Order: sequence, then structure tokens, then C-alpha cells
Amino acid sequence: MTGPMLLPGATGLNGSGQPTTLGVMGGGQLGRMFVQAAQAMGYFTVVLDPDVISPAGLVSHYHIKTDYLDQQGLTQLLQRCAAVTTEFENVPAPALVTLGAARPTAPSADAVAIAQDRIKEKAHLARSGVPVAPYAVIETAAQLTAVEDALLPGILKTARLGYDGKGQVRCNSRAELTSAWDALKQVPCVLEQMLPLAAECSVIVARGWDGSVVHFAPQLNVHRDGILAVTEAYAGNMPPALADQAVAAARAIAEELNYVGVLCVEFFVLQEGSPERAALGGLVVNEMAPRPHNSGHYTLDACDVSQFDLQVRTLAGLPLTQPRQHSAAVMLNLLGDLWVDGATPRWDRVLALPGVHLHLYGKLTASKGRKMGHLTVTAATPEQARSAALEAASVLGIAPF
Repeated sequence: MTGPMLLPGATGLNGSGQPTTLGVMGGGQLGRMFVQAAQAMGYFTVVLDPDVISPAGLVSHYHIKTDYLDQQGLTQLLQRCAAVTTEFENVPAPALVTLGAARPTAPSADAVAIAQDRIKEKAHLARSGVPVAPYAVIETAAQLTAVEDALLPGILKTARLGYDGKGQVRCNSRAELTSAWDALKQVPCVLEQMLPLAAECSVIVARGWDGSVVHFAPQLNVHRDGILAVTEAYAGNMPPALADQAVAAARAIAEELNYVGVLCVEFFVLQEGSPERAALGGLVVNEMAPRPHNSGHYTLDACDVSQFDLQVRTLAGLPLTQPRQHSAAVMLNLLGDLWVDGATPRWDRVLALPGVHLHLYGKLTASKGRKMGHLTVTAATPEQARSAALEAASVLGIAPF
């Protein structure tokens, strides 16, 4: 189903007189920031999430507290909203099929189903003509035995439900590969060859119902223990040719999917002079996320249009304008580890630094590795942004970068 233009402030369904309402499946921080962007433009919002204190549910006009496959909950969502999006890729695809049959739903169930499964994702990337790390699909013992020696050392990744480093095991030998697959309970997996990496980056694109596409410039990312720690976004953060290559690949992936919504594509930058770079080019795709992305949070403070503004615009069928970044930016993820012994971090000292923007997600309990918020530092130059971000990191006990 394609979507009509849903103008902000217009009355909603069935002549009810209610302002146009946009729905989101999922109540985490990405849903919260979508809700806030939609409300700023004049829309009402409704969140479906089973958590009674979900970050998005706490700030939305309506919160439907049911499971994602609950038929009564889905019916309530359809009664409330004019269009539906999702804030995480593991929303059950059947729920999106149900919603998509009755309302404009972006991204589509088909696109989300591809992103939920690394095996399907690899096949889609191949169709899009973008390079990926050499890999093998492992679903049977025979496929495990047939793995080529060249793929080791490698990383064994579960085909489904892996994120933030979960469901991934490094394997240096066949014995370790066999043990890893057993430890993962022999679920379908992908074994990817380990490559010599120079850096990691990501590109966020937005594609409308009419096929129009806009993008943000690539951002450099640092991961620690599989979780994004730092994003650096400014002109010159990577060579122009590589940046152009990443943007072209991300747009090609969105086009091949006939995607509608905000899409993030993560890349590995290969080391200069390595045989792998000579064979594969400067970049290979790591994975894609059919939603706004942690690495794009800086757009809230450093760009004239954020990734969440674009999520609203794509869903509502509004015109897409090419975002403009007005400030250099460095973003720090704020994990629950910072709440040492339950004590609140020294936000007063951090907020005394120039260009600091603090975003906390309304989560009531901090735990190790849990994303509690993010901090973006904006400045006129990359050097100023990095300097203030490093000072903020020192105050908070975040390792330097």
C-alpha cells in the first residue's frame, strides 16, 4: 500500500475531528524520538509496546500495552492511526503484514523480513551489487563441514536476533567453529571472513513513497564490545571517494528494496594496501537497519533536518529535502555502566562544556550495556567538537577515542 499525503494538523480518520495520528510499533528510545519529532510537527501519536513504562509510550498521546501480535492491540492501533512505522527490526513480520493491508506502513513487512535474517540480507546485498565480506551460510552439519579454509579466521553470526554484538562468536579454527555453532544451538548462521579493518562507518538514507531519496553524509563509528560508543560526523571525516562510494551503495540498497522510510547501512573500511582491499574495494557492507540508527542521533543537534524528521516525512508522504549539516559533531553513547553504584552521573559538569546536548531516554533502571541516552557535542570545527567530547568523556568515565 502506498500512502497519501498526511498533512500535519489535518483531521484524522473517518471524519473524527482528531488530528492526524501516526503509529509506531515499538516503544524504545528510537520510537520516543520519532514520537517527539511527529508531535513537534503537529501530529498525534500512538505507540504499541507491551512495556507499561516504555520510553516512547511515556511521551505518546496513546500507548497500547499489548504484544506485537495481539489482534486486539493491532485493531486498536489501526483504529487510532493513519499510517504506521516501526522503531526496531524484530517486530514480527506478520504484524506488519496485517497493518500494511489496512494502512500505509513503512518500512514494509518484506523489507523488515530481509533485515531480520542475515541470510536473506546477504542475498539482497548481492542483488544490489554492493560488496560484502566473503561468507558461507551454515544451516546444516554438511554446510559446516564444507566451509572453505579461506573463511577462517571468521565471525560466526546467528541469522536472526543478533544486535549490539549478541549472537556473534569469533572463530580461528575449524574446531572453534564447530564449538561456536554448538554453543549457538546450531541455529542458522552466517560465517563471515575476518577482514583487516581501518575503520567503520555508516550512511543513513531516507526514501519516500514517490521514490525520492535523500541522505546524510557518512559518519565514522567506534564500537566497543559490539555496542556503538562514538560517532564522529563532519566534513572530511573520510576520503571523498570512499564517502561517495558509501552513499551510492546505501542508495542502491534502498532502491533495490523499493524501500520507504529511513534506512541505515553500516560499512567496514578496509585497510590500505591489504589484499582484501584490492579484491573487494575500499568498503564492504556489514549490515543494514530498517529504521533510524544510533549513529544518526547527532542529526538532532547538528543538522537542519534530523533522521527522525525524515522518518515522519517519509511515513506521511511529505516532501523530502536534502539535509544540511550546520555543525561538526561528536556523539557519545551513554550506557548504564556510567551509573556507578546507582549514582547519577555529573551532568552539571558535562553541561558546563560548550556545545553539549544531553539526551536521556526516560529509562528508569540503569544496567550494564543498556543504552540510557546519548550526548552530542557540536562545534564550528571538528577539532573543537572532539576536544569538548573528550573532556565530557573524561568527566563521565568513558574511555578516550
